[in-house]
Amino acid sequence: MKRHAMRILEEWKNNPARKPLIIRGARQVGKTWLMKEFGKKFFANIAYINFENNVRMQQVFQGDFSIKRLIAALQIESGISISAQNTLLIFDEVQEVPQALTALKYFQENAPEYAIIAAGSLLGVAMHKGTSFPVGKVFFMDLYPMSFTEFLDATGNENLHELIQQRDWDLVTPFKNRYIELLRSYYFIGGMPEAVASFVNQNNYSEVRAIQIRLLTAYEQDFSKHAPIQAIPRIKMVWNSIPAQLARDNRKFIYGSLRKGARAKDFELAIQWLHDCGLIYQVQRITKPAMPLTAYPASGFKMFMLDVGLLAAKSRLDDRSILEGNTIFEEFKGSLTEQYVQQQLRSELAITPCYWSNENSHAEVDFVFQNGADIIPLEVKAAENLQSKSLKSYCAKYSPKVALRTSMSDYRQEVNLTNLPLYAISTINKASTVSIGVVAL
Repeated sequence: MKRHAMRILEEWKNNPARKPLIIRGARQVGKTWLMKEFGKKFFANIAYINFENNVRMQQVFQGDFSIKRLIAALQIESGISISAQNTLLIFDEVQEVPQALTALKYFQENAPEYAIIAAGSLLGVAMHKGTSFPVGKVFFMDLYPMSFTEFLDATGNENLHELIQQRDWDLVTPFKNRYIELLRSYYFIGGMPEAVASFVNQNNYSEVRAIQIRLLTAYEQDFSKHAPIQAIPRIKMVWNSIPAQLARDNRKFIYGSLRKGARAKDFELAIQWLHDCGLIYQVQRITKPAMPLTAYPASGFKMFMLDVGLLAAKSRLDDRSILEGNTIFEEFKGSLTEQYVQQQLRSELAITPCYWSNENSHAEVDFVFQNGADIIPLEVKAAENLQSKSLKSYCAKYSPKVALRTSMSDYRQEVNLTNLPLYAISTINKASTVSIGVVAL
C-alpha cells in the first residue's frame, strides 16, 4: 500500500522545529500500519507501545513526567534500546492513558530530540472529554480512508494516476472508460485499507462487502462500549439515518426524520460523539460566501459518512450495480457521488467544505470552499448533464473568480467555469487560477 501521508511524515521528521505528532482518524483507516511502515523506512529502531488495556503504562504515566524515567520504562515495555538519534517512539491507542498525552508536552519542552508519533481510534472522544491536552506542544495530522488516487496506486494503476496529475486531457480522454470502470469499483469498495487489500488480493466484491459489514459492526459495538449510556440510542438513530438523509433531494439533515418532534439539542451529544470518532463529517450550510466562511454559518448541514464504500454497504447496495453501466454514480439521487467528492476534498486536498443555498429559492451549490483570498463554488453532477442552474445563479450573484463543476463529462474550460471529470477531482488545485494548500501540520 502507498499512502500519500507518508510524504507528510517524512517532512515532519526533517522539520527542525519538529514536535510530537498526533495522528487523528477513525478506527481501521490505517494509522497503526502507517506509523510502523514509516518507522521501518526512516528509522533504525521502532519502540512501539500499545496503551490499550495496558495496566503497566497506566501506572508508569501516573507518576512524574521525568523524561529519563519515562524512557527507561518505555525501553522495558518495548524491548528496544531507545536512542533519540535513530528510534521512533509510537504511542498507539494513546487515548486509553490520557496522562501519556499530557507527557507529550514535557517531551516537547525538555527532550524535543525524540521523534514521537501518537494515535488512537477514539482520540477525538478523549480530547473532547477535557483531557489535559498539550496545546501548542504537538503537531496534528488527519488520516482518512484511501483516496481514489491511492486506490489507483494500490490496484496497479500508477500510470493512470500519474496521467491525471499531468492534466494532459488529450491523453487522458482516450482512457476515460478505464477511469470510469475503476471509479465504479471505488464507489463500491471505498478506501478502507482492509477492503482495498482484499480486493487487490482476491478481486472478490462479496468478500469486500463482508469486510465492510464487519467494520460497520465494529463501529456499532464501539457505541455500546465507549459512548455515554444515555447517548447510545440516539447515536444509533443518527448513524442509521445517514443513507436516508443523503437520499433527500437537498441532502439537508432533518432531525424530524429521526423521530417525531426531535430537536437539535436532543441529538447534539450523539452527533458530537460520532464526529469525534471520525465516523461522520458535517458540511455546514452558508448563505453568504464571504471571508472567512466559518464566520457565516447558517442553520442546516449535510452529514456524510467517513467512506463511500461503507455508505454503499450500509445502504445495502448490491454488487451487481458495478456491472450495470454508470447507474452506481446516480444511486440514491447521486448521494454516493456527493459522498465521494467531499471525501476526496478532505483526503486529497485538506479542504473542509461548506455548501451554499439561497434563502428565497431552491438554488444550491453542493460545495463551497475557501482558497486563499478566494471563495470557490463546486457543483457536483452524477451524470454527464452539464446544466448548472444553481451554479449560474451563484455566479451571477457573487461573481467568483473561479467556479468548478465535476461530472462524468470530459474536461472543459468555459470562461471562468471549469468542468473536471469525477475521476480527476484530485486536480482541483491545478484547475483554479490560484493554488490550494496541501495538508499542513
